[in-house]
Amino acid sequence: MKIIVENLRREFGQTIAVNDVSFQFESGQIFGFVGPNGAGKTTTMRIMATLDEPTSGDVRLDNISVVEEPERARHLVGFVPDELRAYWDTTVDDYIDFFARAYGLKGEEREQAVNSVEEFTNVTGIANKQLRALSKGMKQRVSLARALVSDPEILILDEPAAGLDPRARIELRELLSLLADQGKAIFISSHILAELTEICHGAVIIEQGKILEAGQTEEIVSKREQKLTYALRSMSDPDHLLRDLLQMPHIDQPRQAGNEFLFEVGGAEENAFEILNLLIQKDHRIVEFRQTKTNLEDIFMDITEGKVQ
Repeated sequence: MKIIVENLRREFGQTIAVNDVSFQFESGQIFGFVGPNGAGKTTTMRIMATLDEPTSGDVRLDNISVVEEPERARHLVGFVPDELRAYWDTTVDDYIDFFARAYGLKGEEREQAVNSVEEFTNVTGIANKQLRALSKGMKQRVSLARALVSDPEILILDEPAAGLDPRARIELRELLSLLADQGKAIFISSHILAELTEICHGAVIIEQGKILEAGQTEEIVSKREQKLTYALRSMSDPDHLLRDLLQMPHIDQPRQAGNEFLFEVGGAEENAFEILNLLIQKDHRIVEFRQTKTNLEDIFMDITEGKVQ
């Protein structure tokens, strides 16, 4: 199945939340949706999931329009919002079973579907617990189970990793990779760009409602690898090191990331050797200096400005 977003536009009064957005992806692929807060990601995803209507434009799931045939489209899409509502006195099993009934599943077919998604998302052990008593990670698993109970061809996830601990994020990533291997098309927004880089086949980068980049990850990266990115780890004072990096030739966008510094070096590799030599001459105690691969985080920092509508 091919998912095609065509010239999507959504206005809220004088505010244009989504402005002529177009991109596409297909079954078996995981596409990341990246942008600052207020960029139009959630609005776009809600339109794709038939939960909102565009001012103009359309989303086509093969030959099915979400605007003209939302009921047909709805059966093809599973949507995971950024937060699961904690319905009072509703257990996990009742919650998933309710949505199975809403999708028209009956009898043994419904029971089998509920059991299957509970087992797949590993919520069987908490099936009788109330939603309001669950941790953030467990709620996200339940939300995913609910989205999968109708066996949709397309899965749309809005910030599913927000607030999850490291183990829960790894487990979620493994589940999504498995679903893509099973042939589902997955569209996921996240602020944890390093993790998206590991699992995504492509990405859509948006800011102020407009697309900045869209396509296969390799294509986006290859267009922007005119500069080499280096990682540097030192025992020197970080502030002192950053000041020196900012004054050196050939360096762009030096920034601290955890216990190391990242920066881009223009021109040939000889320039990187010159930079390392200068740092040593300035008595910086360098313990690691390496070239890194360009990833979604690098591209995001390069082409966005953090603007909102």
